[in-house]
Amino acid sequence: MTDTNPGNRLENLWNSNHAAGMSESEKLLYRSNLLGSDKRVTNYGGGNTSAKVMETDPLTGEQVEVLWVKGSGGDIGSMKMDGFATLYMDRLQALKGKYRGLAHEDEMVDLLPHCTFALNPRAASIDTPLHAYVPRKHVDHVHSDAIIAIAASVNSKELTAEIFGDEIGWLPWKRPGFELGLWLEKFAVENPQAKGAVLESHGLFTWGDTAEECYQTTLDIINKAAAWLEARTEGKPAFGGQKLPALPADQRRAVAAKLMPVIRGLISKDRYKVGHFDDQPAVLEFVGSNMLDELAPLGTSCPDHFLRTKIRPLVVDFDPANPDLDATIASLPEAVAAYRDDYAAYYERSKHPDSPALRDPNAVVYLVPGVGMLTFALDKATARISGEFYVNAINVMRGASGVSTYQGLPEQEAFDIEYWLLEEAKLSRMPKPKSLAGRIAIVTGGAGGIGAATAERFLREGACVMLADIDANAAEEARAGFAARYGADVVRSVAMNVTDEAQVIGAFADLAVEFGGLDILVSNAGIASSAPVEETTLSLWNRNMDILSTGYFLVSREAFRMFRVQDIGGAVVFVGSKNGLAASPNASAYCTAKAAEIHLARCLALEGAEAGIRVNVVNPDAVLRGSKIWEGEWLDQRASTYKTDKEGLEEMYRQRSMLKRSVLPEDIAEGAYFFASDLSAKSTGNILNVDAGNVQAFTR
Repeated sequence: MTDTNPGNRLENLWNSNHAAGMSESEKLLYRSNLLGSDKRVTNYGGGNTSAKVMETDPLTGEQVEVLWVKGSGGDIGSMKMDGFATLYMDRLQALKGKYRGLAHEDEMVDLLPHCTFALNPRAASIDTPLHAYVPRKHVDHVHSDAIIAIAASVNSKELTAEIFGDEIGWLPWKRPGFELGLWLEKFAVENPQAKGAVLESHGLFTWGDTAEECYQTTLDIINKAAAWLEARTEGKPAFGGQKLPALPADQRRAVAAKLMPVIRGLISKDRYKVGHFDDQPAVLEFVGSNMLDELAPLGTSCPDHFLRTKIRPLVVDFDPANPDLDATIASLPEAVAAYRDDYAAYYERSKHPDSPALRDPNAVVYLVPGVGMLTFALDKATARISGEFYVNAINVMRGASGVSTYQGLPEQEAFDIEYWLLEEAKLSRMPKPKSLAGRIAIVTGGAGGIGAATAERFLREGACVMLADIDANAAEEARAGFAARYGADVVRSVAMNVTDEAQVIGAFADLAVEFGGLDILVSNAGIASSAPVEETTLSLWNRNMDILSTGYFLVSREAFRMFRVQDIGGAVVFVGSKNGLAASPNASAYCTAKAAEIHLARCLALEGAEAGIRVNVVNPDAVLRGSKIWEGEWLDQRASTYKTDKEGLEEMYRQRSMLKRSVLPEDIAEGAYFFASDLSAKSTGNILNVDAGNVQAFTR
């Protein structure tokens, strides 16, 4: 059935007919996916769900009770059946006899694998005891903003009792783990009428005897909290009212485009970071509020929020009422350095003898009054999700400060979570980053054969890529295809005519806002023409020069400007042509423009070297497959020049080469990847011919 709830309430999406034929474990997955589909219930990767299910023991054949619980690192909204850890309940109960107290919490996690049912490789999370020891079949743990607003208030115990009576209990702050699991068990046993408990500064646990009952209880409790908060805050200005105005949307985006490459450069000296911009109403309300300076330093409360957003955000010194962007940019190096120093001091104050070494001391969240929020992480998805978590924190602060006084996690507790040895162990198990992880690339002519192949090569190696093309529809079609394979976070498209200065500048501004900056330019946009010199019109000559010379200059200039702002180097790859080195009949305009392109690359290599900007050229020849310049007149013209037909042209080019092989878009992409990656970190001003061998194009 589906209930229609008034206002902004969570709806019951449980379909009894759909669930009727499911096993208990399948109902658990169904419930989990429903809960995780709405960010008002829990954030990405946050919370966990469980069910105690009777299963057949693979060794004895007897029926045994097994805990199915979301495994470590999963997301209840998108997980599948393999996302659950499965553990024998009798062995989990036996763990109580091994528990030696708070000082030995971590060793209990090391014992969880001994409880594994059916050799399930999915690691159990630290929240497993909280699900195991509640004496009910089904348990949900979620991080609803409405609930955490209550949990993060200084008088959360009293507020919980006022809202829920004895229906929902309250437990004081305790770091997730075995001890908290025993606390929750004790509460559930002593309060059999209770349907769950609010955990101070953390979230909500609810339970039931069936999957549907548990799901309904979770929704009901969240809706009740949301309704109470709305009633108590109605008519009150959020965050004490607005202190600073929000700039118009286009101006917000323009400011973000200027700030993000500066910040990215300052925080990417050791590892490349990718940025994300968010100017949704909730963010603008907070960053322009009277309480920003009071609340932002307190940091977040929920451990899941904190792990994603660090101890606190960095508030950028910008006044939208009297904007001075140059002064703001000039202040950023000192502000970033001060944040790092403050973070290092926090580490020194809080560390234990066995604490892991100091991690990246840079902020994750940057709040800009009147503009929005910038977040940076090692990849785009994490940057986006970190921003989503901070929006959750904003919602929590709004609710808590509207009915009480908001409190963040105590500093030592925050540190103990951030530098938990178990968290360090999880980080150490992360796969080695791909070769272009954290890099940002723009590929002109990105919808064509060579451009698309190059983009795919970069995406495969972990880069974020913007496809720039004069054909907006083709660029968007290519983007959609890549998004389906590599994820929507990592690829964007933009309509850009490389001969239009305003469009080029606009595209690079879009790139800065979407990803935070630039590391790689592949200048690949192209045309081709064929005509005897006496039949070459001035218009045809200028068109070749505009696209292949002026266009390459314009995109290179914008790339250099962004590289200089970031001050972390960069790579420019020109897709040239064999014709830039070797003359070709009836193609004077094309060959001359390509030769100019190669010489421009040499000049740029000289100018960029002192800043670590490398500029190299890949020279293809006769890449027919998938290439737009080989469509229509050019194909007819070259076939006519060489006295052959369309079908024979590729074979003619293959036989003309020294190696007698066709050159494909993927071959050029491999050359572009070589020059864009650290494989060629000590190469600049070079030309790589990928032409299957042409003696006239030898560079020496």
